[in-house]
Amino acid sequence: MKRLRKGARRPPAARHPSQRPPVEAIIAERSIILAVIIASGVPTRDRDDVEQSIVFGAWRSVERGMYRPDPADEPRKALRRWLWGIAWRKAGHYLGSAYVRRTVLNAQPFGLLRELAGPNLEAQLQARETLEALADLPGWQREALLAVDQPESLVQYAKARGMHPGTAASRLRIAREALALRLRRWRR
Repeated sequence: MKRLRKGARRPPAARHPSQRPPVEAIIAERSIILAVIIASGVPTRDRDDVEQSIVFGAWRSVERGMYRPDPADEPRKALRRWLWGIAWRKAGHYLGSAYVRRTVLNAQPFGLLRELAGPNLEAQLQARETLEALADLPGWQREALLAVDQPESLVQYAKARGMHPGTAASRLRIAREALALRLRRWRR
């Protein structure tokens, strides 16, 4: 039998069933995320990166079944409150990170980057382009691409959605080709 914390009568349990809003709903609420980032004091140069980490963090939480709003609440308001909490915590973690606290401004930042073995700016820009291209894809293509990052296999992913594994593999191939095509067009 599991021990309870002091003073607890029973272990905490989820009050409401988990829900799975589409990733489009999360992306549509970027304004609340940006408002929290700005209000938290995240520098302008880092807002896009923090915003992306919030969107991906929210999506991963939905995938793990952690989005459990009260069914009596209006769905959009519940999602916005939940995203506000995630954005507030992520912005706080970002501002408290050693990277931000120890930033040293320099008149020639590219000279410093050549000396240090730090992050590659070109790779960061390419990653941002990839995420923007991913956000522009249709929902079924985005879902197929994001399924690759999940712990379940492609066969399990297909069975959970009632489709043939060959269909899931075909959708993944089509989504990869569409993403590659968008990236080629953007980089020209």
